[in-house]
Amino acid sequence: MYRAPRGTSDILPEEQNYWSYVKQKAADICRLYGYERIDIPAFEDAGLFTRSVGEGTDIVEKEMYTFEDRGGNRLALIPEGTASICRAYTEHGMHNLSQPVKLYYISAFFRYDRPQAGRYRQYHQFGFEAIGSDDPALDAEVIDMVWQFYGSLGLKKLSLGLNSIGCPACRPGYLSALKEHYAGYAGELCPDCKVRLEKNPMRLLDCKQPSCQTAADSAPRSADYLCADCEEHFARLKRYLSLLGIPFKVNHRMVRGLDYYTRTVFEVEPEEESGQSSLGGGGRYDGLIEGLGGRPTPGVGFAAGIERIIFNLKNQNIAVPPLERPQVFIAYIGDEAREEAIKLAARLRQNGIGVVQAVGSRSLKAQLRQANTLGVRHTVIIGDEEIKTGTVILRDMTTAQQETVPFDGLERLLK
Repeated sequence: MYRAPRGTSDILPEEQNYWSYVKQKAADICRLYGYERIDIPAFEDAGLFTRSVGEGTDIVEKEMYTFEDRGGNRLALIPEGTASICRAYTEHGMHNLSQPVKLYYISAFFRYDRPQAGRYRQYHQFGFEAIGSDDPALDAEVIDMVWQFYGSLGLKKLSLGLNSIGCPACRPGYLSALKEHYAGYAGELCPDCKVRLEKNPMRLLDCKQPSCQTAADSAPRSADYLCADCEEHFARLKRYLSLLGIPFKVNHRMVRGLDYYTRTVFEVEPEEESGQSSLGGGGRYDGLIEGLGGRPTPGVGFAAGIERIIFNLKNQNIAVPPLERPQVFIAYIGDEAREEAIKLAARLRQNGIGVVQAVGSRSLKAQLRQANTLGVRHTVIIGDEEIKTGTVILRDMTTAQQETVPFDGLERLLK
């Protein structure tokens, strides 16, 4: 018996209303802020992520699904969306468009991670990117959009963490201070952090291992090492968020997990411990497109895991509207009535009325039982007598009352 691969899951019909709800809210908020949809390939040149995400990251070293195709090209299933969006921006000459270019995506991503609650090997994200401006007002607009998106879903008790991790001009000084600080704790660090100390010291702050917490809690703060430009950028961002009435807390340990981030980084988390950890996050990546071979182009973006959003919708008991389903069931008695039922079902559907038609040779009682199970509003019953008189029996499934009505004009009556 085959089963879904570990770390993946089927999205069954009874879950689809949650997925439809989240995707529709995502599309609605993007329309309000002027973002257009883009769909990216499921796999890319593996070098795209090595150059963008960073060789010293867990994603590149441990989690990417890579393979060689028959042409000898080394490819990777996409582990995140920003690099692909920036590749598309450059490839299609979007720098010639009015800036910033605003794009959003809803896609599946793949990481060979240890499966656990809220963490999958195939997962889905809603994300958006604003490319072409370094104005902190754009950072504030992105965060405002994130805040409004979660609010539109009905999610409450969320917290916004914020930090600035500087730019290439001021970050080297911070990294030196960070390495010097952690050198005094080298013997206490977990195996992964010992490697990070050499390859990717900022990721030390993101470690969740108990043995690394003392060092992280007392580590130097990136905000204390910002250059004048980064310091002004961060101050203006905080000012704009205050003007928008968005509550935030500066989290000096926040660095995000990808190498391309500069200046602004942020995350949204549920306040309750029973909620999933980070619901989503993002930040600024002013050097990413240049690092991929394009012209210097600033950008800022955000991504949220749809599975985690749905987990929190359920955790907060938020009612999600059901998907629209057929409200008419057609039952029949006899072979001649079956043919009339087939024609009637087609006619009603052509008029925009959703129909479920009985099949097989079950009794009328069994057919009505199926109609009840489906939760339809009306059942149309056709038998020999109805064929002779050009009528049908229309049964209201909520009251069990029924009446005989003309066959012609049934569409108008049902509508």
